[in-house]
Amino acid sequence: MKGPLDGVLVADFSRILAGPYATMLLADMGAEVIKVEGPRGDDTRTWMPPVRDGVSTYYLGINRGKRSIALDLRDDADATAARELARRADVLIENFKPGGLERFGLGYDDVRKANPGIVYASITGFGTGAGRDVPGYDLMVQAISGLMSLTGDPDGPPYRAGISVFDVMAGNHAVIGILAALRHRDSSGQGQRVEVNLLSSALTGLVNHSSAYAAGGVVPYRMGNAHPSVFPYEPLPTKDNDLIISAANDGQFRKLCEVLGIPDVADDPRYAINANRTANREELRPLLVDRLTTRSAVEWFDLLVAAGVPCGPINTIDGGFAMAERFELDPIVTVGDGDRAVPTTRHPIRFSQTPVSYALPPPELDEHGDEIRKWLGDKDA
Repeated sequence: MKGPLDGVLVADFSRILAGPYATMLLADMGAEVIKVEGPRGDDTRTWMPPVRDGVSTYYLGINRGKRSIALDLRDDADATAARELARRADVLIENFKPGGLERFGLGYDDVRKANPGIVYASITGFGTGAGRDVPGYDLMVQAISGLMSLTGDPDGPPYRAGISVFDVMAGNHAVIGILAALRHRDSSGQGQRVEVNLLSSALTGLVNHSSAYAAGGVVPYRMGNAHPSVFPYEPLPTKDNDLIISAANDGQFRKLCEVLGIPDVADDPRYAINANRTANREELRPLLVDRLTTRSAVEWFDLLVAAGVPCGPINTIDGGFAMAERFELDPIVTVGDGDRAVPTTRHPIRFSQTPVSYALPPPELDEHGDEIRKWLGDKDA
């Protein structure tokens, strides 16, 4: 069965994370993605350790489903091939510094002259206005956006998130924008430019904290693992390990108290509603901990989940995959065959009629260069 984006050709001029993550998702959904790399390849090819068979696992994690061609855009013949690819593409995605492709005739205005239906997606760090010359790296955006001020112990230094969270978020926003623009093109015949920047993705991704400032004039502060508006919504100690408990409404809190054997606490006016629990968290926490420390985290997990109370152990990554296996989510799939087979994480979306596919392993540099050059040189193709 064909994927939902079957027949869509994507010219991928992006590198590092946000763009390649977006184009991997598009490839999973059936798009034909041609990854255009410079002669030295995508930077993430060299981001190691860890490695698998000498290849960076960072690169392997975000480049399945694509074909690779190495083009030196400073070379006239290669630049001509790149422009021909852009002319034929349904989607072009790039994350050069603003204006970086214009000198090669690959800026939006030049591409749309030859290809009026193109959906041209640009990912930048800080937009195309006054921030156009500021390099865009996720860690910078975590700092500038305010995320780091929210992460860490209240009495300690700010910390970055453990992943490049805004690169991934911007990649997802790029996919959303591309799909919306393709829908518009299908109905109108008109292509358009789609712009995504990491800082805007960050500010919308801060959700309740952004709203606290924009709508309430409140500057949030870091609270460790606590939540400013909900309690209990944090790790609490058990007999052996901490357990995340997320009793986010009054009904869940009542169930929590029943399982812990302290149903009267849920009737106490100080704790009966969330606003009061949040205000009186320092008095409530020891009542919960006193009961939680009588059993292990795994024992409480099984009891609380059975009662409908959201909770979970704090796992390492292997534990996260094991939990996904327990829940029959089949988190690891194999892409490619034989010596090229690579275990990879499953695409997060499931389609009942147009399933995703994992046909092509992450490509070697210029692996498909000869066939793509031949195809681009065939004026009848």
